[in-house]
Amino acid sequence: MINPRRILIVDDDKLFCDVVSDYLGADGMEVITSHTGSDGIAACSSQRIDIVLLDQNLPDAEGHTLCSSILGSNDQTKIIFITAHPSFEGAVKAIKAGAYDYLSKPFELEELSLALSQAVQTQDLERIAQVEAYRTGKEREEAVIIGAKGLTEVSRLADLAAASTAPVLITGETGTGKNVVARAIHYRSPAKGAAFISVNCAALPDNLIESELFGHEKGAFTGATASKKGVFEMAEGGTLLLDEIGAMPLHLQTKLLGVLEDRQVRRLGGSTVLPVGARIVAATNSDLEKALGKTFRSDLYYRLSVVHIHIPPLRERREDIPELCEYLLRKMTAGREIRLSREEMDSLMRYDWPGNVRELRNILERACIVQEHGSLRPSGLIFRGDRSNHGAATTSAPGGIQTLEQIEKEHICRALSSLSGNHTATARALGISLSTLKRKLKGYGPK
Repeated sequence: MINPRRILIVDDDKLFCDVVSDYLGADGMEVITSHTGSDGIAACSSQRIDIVLLDQNLPDAEGHTLCSSILGSNDQTKIIFITAHPSFEGAVKAIKAGAYDYLSKPFELEELSLALSQAVQTQDLERIAQVEAYRTGKEREEAVIIGAKGLTEVSRLADLAAASTAPVLITGETGTGKNVVARAIHYRSPAKGAAFISVNCAALPDNLIESELFGHEKGAFTGATASKKGVFEMAEGGTLLLDEIGAMPLHLQTKLLGVLEDRQVRRLGGSTVLPVGARIVAATNSDLEKALGKTFRSDLYYRLSVVHIHIPPLRERREDIPELCEYLLRKMTAGREIRLSREEMDSLMRYDWPGNVRELRNILERACIVQEHGSLRPSGLIFRGDRSNHGAATTSAPGGIQTLEQIEKEHICRALSSLSGNHTATARALGISLSTLKRKLKGYGPK
């Protein structure tokens, strides 16, 4: 792989640290692990570190905020970001903060070896080019998904929205591709070269969401040891996606309305008013019209929905399934031509897909993993809790009682699907090792 070096892993996922440490240690690396940002900084301050594998989301900090401290202690250190939530914006932010490379979980250990080797040999400008290639790939994916036959109206409205700077509201069920449509609007607009920032309003704790949105000054509240930009500032000149906008508390809806009306924002604890130059896109799977006057402000709804794009669920556009399967399978298998049998495609088209395109993607990816030595039969991996949909059904024991093996399989597959196919996160959530999870998934393949 590479010459022996001292490598620091900063990641709160202890299972991930153990797996990578064992792999690198067997190849002659000296590996140190830290599970918080503060411990990682302490390790860098006390010794020479050649390469840092730095998780983007740590219990006490975001990875990119630690770069300056790491490089301040070891200016020759190469930082490789690792994240379970990859995005072009995250990659750019990491590189601007001083990172050398950017890997998304789950990744193959051979991919990590290559990244470590390149950290020794490759110049930083080449990494910028690779990030640009990542963005080009995302644009291509969005073009395929948005260009589906059943989304003609969605694509038309996305083009109209891209030509303006008006706020956009995107609605649709979970997994229909609201984020994909938001990105398509961004990449079709004149601001496509600027940042695309996405924040999930439902995932932020109530005591942090205001700081994340509007930023804060040093000393604004307990724990505010430094000034911080909010997402409105970070998205300056680009696009800000407020995902799951329906989960935003009422008092912040009032403040958001003021930002939209005045096109300016003030950080918490600050006195300076900053202009807002970002296009605002909001998305939700909730029925906001039913929530008007109750949990969602009517005036904010009308301000956000200047352009309203509703994405129909996959069950209402089944004609898109063959093209989506072809594209997704080609992407998952590095361009190999894989065609599903006619019977298999018919079974997929009969299924209602409550998880929409996200569920389809996860099922196909799972099939590529567990059915790699036979013909793909993704319909056999679909979780059917009520058994009411068409397609292959799971065989039960006499009397209609499921076996423990069947229950375990369904639980594992459901967990994997809910965590977007992330093996490391699924193993941690289930309380089993990564190797055990992979062994069980292989066992769920065709008999």
